[in-house]
Amino acid sequence: MMKVKDKMLDWENAGKLNLLSVGYSLREPQLLFRKIEDTEIAEQIEKLQAGLVKQTTVQGSQSAAEIKKATNMSKAEIVYDDFAKLELKTGTVTACEKVAKADKLLKLEVDLGMEKRTIVSGIAQHYTPEEMVGKQVIVVTNLAPRKMKGIESQGMILTAEDSDGKLQLLKPENPVSPGSNVS
Repeated sequence: MMKVKDKMLDWENAGKLNLLSVGYSLREPQLLFRKIEDTEIAEQIEKLQAGLVKQTTVQGSQSAAEIKKATNMSKAEIVYDDFAKLELKTGTVTACEKVAKADKLLKLEVDLGMEKRTIVSGIAQHYTPEEMVGKQVIVVTNLAPRKMKGIESQGMILTAEDSDGKLQLLKPENPVSPGSNVS
C-alpha cells in the first residue's frame, strides 16, 4: 500500500523518520484474507460429520481388538532402549500457584528427595493450586528444561486423560519417598 521503492528499503535508510512525507499517497487497501462465508463453514462441518459417521460404521464392523490396535498405533513403535532413556521419579508437590496470564498453566515446586524442581504443567483447568499441594506425582526428570511464560520448567508431570477429557494425575498406589525411581 505504501508504494515502497527499492531505495527506501536500503540498509542505510533503516530508522530514518523522513522516508515518507506528509501527504504521501497510498495504494488502494486490500484484504489479506478472504472472508469465509457461513455456508462454506456449514459444508465443511457436514463433510466432517459424514466422515465421522462413515468411520463409526466401519469401526462397527471391526472387532474390538482391531479398533484398539488402530487407535493405539498413533505413534511410532519404539524399542526398550528408547523407553529406558526416560528417568521417572516420584515427587511431592510442596507449593503451587497459577501462572499469570495463562489459563492452563500451574507452576509447581516438586520435592524429588535430594532436590526441588520448578515444573510448569498445563493442568490448571483440572486442578486448583490448593488441591495440588501435598500430592504425590510421577515426574520425567531427564527432560530438557523448557521456558513457558518466562518460567523454566525442569521436568514433566505425567497425567492420563479420562473418557470425559479430564486429566488424572499418575501417582503411586501408596505413598513413597520423594525421589523414588519408577520402573
